[in-house]
Amino acid sequence: MGQFNSLIVLSIYLGIILFIGTAASAKIPRKNYYAKICPDVENIVRRAVTLKFEQTPITVPALIRLFFHDCFVSGCDASVIIASSQGNTAEKDHPDNLSLAGDGFDTVIKAKAAVDAVPGCKNKVSCADILAMATRDAISLAGGPSYPVELGRLDGLSSTAASVNLPHPTFNLDQLNTMFASKGLSQKDMIALSACHTVGFSHCSRFSNRIHNFSRQNPVDPTLNKQYATELIRACPINQNPLAAVPLDPTTSSKFDNAYFLNLINGKGLLTSDQVLYTDPRSRKTVNSWAKNPKAFNAAFIRAMTKMGRVGVKTGSNGNIRVDCGKFN
Repeated sequence: MGQFNSLIVLSIYLGIILFIGTAASAKIPRKNYYAKICPDVENIVRRAVTLKFEQTPITVPALIRLFFHDCFVSGCDASVIIASSQGNTAEKDHPDNLSLAGDGFDTVIKAKAAVDAVPGCKNKVSCADILAMATRDAISLAGGPSYPVELGRLDGLSSTAASVNLPHPTFNLDQLNTMFASKGLSQKDMIALSACHTVGFSHCSRFSNRIHNFSRQNPVDPTLNKQYATELIRACPINQNPLAAVPLDPTTSSKFDNAYFLNLINGKGLLTSDQVLYTDPRSRKTVNSWAKNPKAFNAAFIRAMTKMGRVGVKTGSNGNIRVDCGKFN
């Protein structure tokens, strides 16, 4: 009898473990999620992104920033795309998000329209998943690695400016590591994702302290390459136009590659949070390694993007599929 009871207890225990494991795995996006729902969705999104990319290459950094700013706040749930309404200021209108290029939003909206134009796909693919796929496609179009995107996210049910907390361009390594660790991302993940600054632009105000008033002894940050600093001062004088911007990567600004790391080695990291990855000995080894080995960087980047794509994923009653990416249902 005692042995029989023990078997019952063991069976119940194993059943609970199996249930917990199944429930946990159900919350993680998976590849080929839409295989039986909207089988051609990746090709549909890719065509929409390619068309937008041919119209304006700014689409690449625009989508990358949009995806990062989305995942880093309340998870990868397209909450950053929501427009503010009476009584609610959405993430989109937080000061740190006002510089998000409209081309990123426009690409997601057009890709969503293309997907919904297919009768069997209408209102079956989330805006969050479309953003994840579009970002991958943009990176690939700019010469970066392509990779399978895990899918199955739902769109978030809230979006508030008060919830926005993003890395700042003045962060040191400890601050960067702390913020990324809060999202389950390692130092290597952080360095790999920082390399997205191999494309795109930055407003002068984001780094003006490095070229005009770094310190009383050194108006210009001594870690900056002197010739590069001179070029930046010329492009961003003290009374510069607040809309003035310069490439984040001074060598291959429209190509997604590992030149970002070579720039850091040469003192050409534009933001403090870029250059610190080389000046701090704790991260310098990784920078040196990926500057020499683009394949290793690409592999690390894919791992980091995949991990970031799992942050704060909404499933079940925590989300839905929006009819309009910019509005709650």
